[in-house]
Amino acid sequence: MTDCTAKKPVSSEADPAVVIQSLQSALKASRSEIAALKQQLDWFKRQLFGRKSEKRIIEHPDQLDLSALLGEASPSAESEPTEKITYTRRKPKQRREDDVTDTGLRFGPDVPIEVIELSAPQLEGPEADQYEVIDFKISRRLAQRPGSYVVLEYRRPVLRHKPSASLMEVPAPSAVFEGSLADVSLLAGLLMDKFCYHLPLYRQHQRLKDTGVTLSRSTLTNYVQRAIVLLRPIYDAQWEHILQSRVLAM
Repeated sequence: MTDCTAKKPVSSEADPAVVIQSLQSALKASRSEIAALKQQLDWFKRQLFGRKSEKRIIEHPDQLDLSALLGEASPSAESEPTEKITYTRRKPKQRREDDVTDTGLRFGPDVPIEVIELSAPQLEGPEADQYEVIDFKISRRLAQRPGSYVVLEYRRPVLRHKPSASLMEVPAPSAVFEGSLADVSLLAGLLMDKFCYHLPLYRQHQRLKDTGVTLSRSTLTNYVQRAIVLLRPIYDAQWEHILQSRVLAM
């Protein structure tokens, strides 16, 4: 701290103007000194009572506390304002017993599996003999292939009877409709897609066209109408069974 400058007593016989000027100078000096002391005091208060990030480490805790010297109570450290935040999150999905993979993929034995062999770059090149395959890790992904249509080609042998020199051929398998080019699987697929999966005939026609099969929409409509007629006996049997029931629900 700066020591107070000693002031010389002013003689009563001095000039009043000189006395006033001397007193003003002393007052100005005192005010400057008080401001400097106040600034130092504020700095010490911040060191002791400021935020945690502003506090200084006390090397000698047994020394006299500045608050006790000033006759003030030590204020508690200012705490940051806090707020309580609550949230709700979904419970992790439990793995089912029929899960085939750890990721939760489930499929039956009728689903075809396409195996894709991945090559390791370490097994190629001049240092390939430094590596060997000891095991395989399997990762499964569910993929989709566009609807496929297959043309069944029946190769029927033509025979020649040597003694009589006559020719004969193996007859083609009978079709569902006489003169029709549709296999029974195609007719069943048309009905399933239209009535079970609600896929209109014009969309099925577009799918056939995308796969390279040229077939008119009128032909598809004819196939569906004729296939429905074949299911008429099943419909009649179900109708009779319903009418014979004790309770009818509509």
